[in-house]
Amino acid sequence: MLSAWDRRDRPPEEGTAAELQGFAVDKTFLSSLKGILLETELALTFIIFICFTASISAYMAAALLEFFITLAFLFLYATQYYQRFDRLNWPCLDFLRCISAIIIFLVVSFAAVTSRDGAAIAAFVFGIILVSVFAYDAFKIYRTEMVPRATQGD
Repeated sequence: MLSAWDRRDRPPEEGTAAELQGFAVDKTFLSSLKGILLETELALTFIIFICFTASISAYMAAALLEFFITLAFLFLYATQYYQRFDRLNWPCLDFLRCISAIIIFLVVSFAAVTSRDGAAIAAFVFGIILVSVFAYDAFKIYRTEMVPRATQGD
């Protein structure tokens, strides 16, 4: 049995294992629909984080948490590093990420708009836009990844 040190010293293997040897960014993924959705979610989450930091700092933790989760998914998908964790159901995890973000941003956005501060109202508007982007992403994941798997099992 090879240890981690032995695997590191060997040259890369042929085929798919050779493609997974680094953190090379797949530029075609970044320009695909999924990549653009993740980049949009990341940018809007950062804008909402800035708005919450300027107005109501109590809600900025939710936006920061979703920012880091979205950044992690973007990194894993862009580098195709998620393929090393083949025991995880990535479409299901991505779907749950979208659904949890929808719930969190709906609650936080409506709670923030009650303060009637300018930055909080901007966070509300960007939050509603972000909820629609997350909902579209969840719909696309469900439609492309989860429905075909349910029909194959029948």
